[in-house]
Amino acid sequence: MERDLNTTPKPSGEGGAQGAQRQALFLELLLRDAPAVEYERPVLRARSDGADAETIAALEGTKLAALRVRSVLRDRQRRESELSALFETANDLAGMRSLDQVLQAIVERARHLLGTDVSYLTLSDPEAGDTYMRVTSGSVSAAFQQLRLAPGRGLGGLVATTGLPYVTANYFADPRFDHADNIDHAVRDEGLVAILGVPLKMNGRGVGVLFAANRRERPFAHSEVALLSSLATHAAIAIDNANLIDDTRRALDELHTVNERLQRHTASVERSAAAHDRFTDLVLDGGGVREVAAAVAEVLSGSVRLHDRTSDVSVTASPSGEVGEPAPGGDPLFEGDEELGEAVRSSLASGRAVAVGEVWVAAAAAGGEPLGTLVLRGAELEGTDQRVLERAAMVTALLLLIRRSVSETEHRVRGDLLNELLEVPARDPVSLRQRAALLHTDLDAPHVLVVAEAAGADPQRLRSAATFAAETTGGLVTNRGGRLVLALPGSEPAQVGRRVCVELSAAANGPVTAGLSGPTRGPETFREAFTESVRCLQTLRALGREGDTATIDDLGFSGLLLGRDRDVSGFVSSSLGPLLEYDERRGTLLVDTLRAYFAAGGNLSRAKDHLHIHVNTVAQRLERIGQLIGTDWQHPDRALELQLALHLHDLLDKGVDLLGDQSGA
Repeated sequence: MERDLNTTPKPSGEGGAQGAQRQALFLELLLRDAPAVEYERPVLRARSDGADAETIAALEGTKLAALRVRSVLRDRQRRESELSALFETANDLAGMRSLDQVLQAIVERARHLLGTDVSYLTLSDPEAGDTYMRVTSGSVSAAFQQLRLAPGRGLGGLVATTGLPYVTANYFADPRFDHADNIDHAVRDEGLVAILGVPLKMNGRGVGVLFAANRRERPFAHSEVALLSSLATHAAIAIDNANLIDDTRRALDELHTVNERLQRHTASVERSAAAHDRFTDLVLDGGGVREVAAAVAEVLSGSVRLHDRTSDVSVTASPSGEVGEPAPGGDPLFEGDEELGEAVRSSLASGRAVAVGEVWVAAAAAGGEPLGTLVLRGAELEGTDQRVLERAAMVTALLLLIRRSVSETEHRVRGDLLNELLEVPARDPVSLRQRAALLHTDLDAPHVLVVAEAAGADPQRLRSAATFAAETTGGLVTNRGGRLVLALPGSEPAQVGRRVCVELSAAANGPVTAGLSGPTRGPETFREAFTESVRCLQTLRALGREGDTATIDDLGFSGLLLGRDRDVSGFVSSSLGPLLEYDERRGTLLVDTLRAYFAAGGNLSRAKDHLHIHVNTVAQRLERIGQLIGTDWQHPDRALELQLALHLHDLLDKGVDLLGDQSGA
C-alpha cells in the first residue's frame, strides 16, 4: 500500500504534493472514526476535479486500505470492550454472596453484552434427572419461565448432553436437535427465533446452560459465541462460590443451632444439679412440701400446684417465690378434668412426668401408693428439666412418707397419753406432765373434753379431722369404745366443742353428736370431765337430739340431776320404789299408768286413750298408786318430784350411765 500511495501518478501540473494531501484525508477519517460512507468523498472529489484514471485508481486503493485499517481497529475496540465487560462482570460476581443474586446478574449481563432480547439460565436437577428454568431476563411468558427440559430434548438438552455451544438462527426450522412439544410451545409463547446456548461447567461437570436469544432471525458470530462462553465460565465460578458461601452459611447456622442447643442443655444440667442440691438441703433441713413447691417453681420458672393426697390439702407456688396457704377440702385439682386425671394415672404407672398440653404432671408415689401430685404450668421442659420435676416428685413422696410416719407416731403417743389420763387409777402426774411437754401440751392449762360419735361416717376421715384439730391446737385425741375423745385447750366448753364439731361434721359429711365438759384443773381431773362428757352424749342420744352438742348446763333439769355428786339411782328408788316393786312382783303397769297420767295433764280420758284401757281401769290404778306412795302424790311439789323420777328412770332404762362409773366407757 505504501508503494501505491507513494507512486500515485501526479495529476497534470499538480505533482506529488496534491496526492499526498488527498492521502492525508484518509488518515484524518481514521483518527476521528468517521463512518464508512465518508471514505468515498476523496475519490468523488478527485473525479469531479477531472483527475486522470491513474490518480483515481490510486485513491481507490488508498480508500480500501483505510477501510481495512478501520475494520481492524473496530474489531480491537470491540474486543477491548468485551474484555473490559468480562472483567467488570467477574469483579461484580465475585462480590455477590447470594446465589439468586449471582444468577440474576449473569443473565442480565449476558443480555446486555450480546444485545439480545432475552437471556436465561437453566440448571440441572440431580434428583429429577432433568433441567429446569432457574432465572430469566427479558422474558414475558409464564409458561417459558416455568419450563422443564427432559434429558437431551431441545437445544438446551443438546448443549447439556454434549457440553458444547450450539447456535441456531431459526429455532423452529432447525432439524439438528430433538424438538419436544412442551419446549416448542414455551419457545413459541415467548416468541423466540434465534437462540445461542453455551454450557455451564463446574469442575468439568455440566451443571446448566446459559442462553441468549432474539425474537427475530439472526445469526450469532463466533465472537458472540466466544463472549457468551467466557461469561458462562465466570458464571460457573461465581455459582460455585455462591454455593460454597451458602454451604458455609448453612453450616454456620447449624453450628449456631447446635451451640444454642448445647447452651440450653448446659443450662438445663446446671439447673438439674442446682435442683438436686436444693432438694437435698430441703430434706436435711427438715423442709416440707411447701418448700419443695417453691423450689420447683423457681428452678423451672413456672407455677406449681402440689396436692397432698394424704391430707387433702394443696400448695401453690409461683416463680416469684409466693406460696399459697394449704386449703382443706376435697380434691379440686382434678375435679371435672378427666384428661388431667388420666395423666396422673399414666404418671403413676410409668413413674415419669407426663405432658398434657402446656401442663406437666408428675405423681409422687411410694411402692405404687399415690401420696401426692405435682402439676407444673407455664414452663417448657426438656430432658433434664423433666428429670428435675420427676426428682421433685420423688422428694415429695419421701417427705410425705416421713411426715406420715412422724404423724402416726405422734398420734399414737398422744392417744396413749390421753388414755392414761382417763384410766383408773391414773399414772404418776409428774410423769404424765413430762410426756405431755414433749408433745407441746400443758396438762395444767384448762382443757375441754369432747366425746363425739357420728353414725355411718368413715372412721379414718373422722379420726384424721380430729387429729388435725388436736395437733393444730396442742390438744390430745384418742378412741374409746368407738367414740372419739378430744382434750382441747380452752376454758369455754360450749365454744370449743361446737367449733371442733363443725370441722368433724365436714369431714364426716353428716351430723356429729358430742358431749362436752370442762374446763379441767390439772391431769387429775381429766377422767372426771370425761365421765361428765359421756353422760351428756348418752343423754343427747336418749333424748333423740342427734347431731347436737351439749354440756351439763345445756341439758336443763336432766343436767342438774346428771351433774357431779348426784345419787340418781337413790333418788329414783326413793320416789318410785314401791311402784317399781309392786309392778315387778305382780306384773302390773302402775309406773306406766302414772307416766301416762302426767303426760295427759291429769286428764283421765286422754290417759285411758294413751293406755288403750277403760277410764275406770285408769281410776283404779291411780287409787292403787295412792295407797302405795301416799295420797299426797298429786300435790304440786310431790307431783314434780315424781315426774323427775319417771324421766330419770327412762334414761336409766335406755342405758344412760347416770351413776358416775365410766371406767368401761
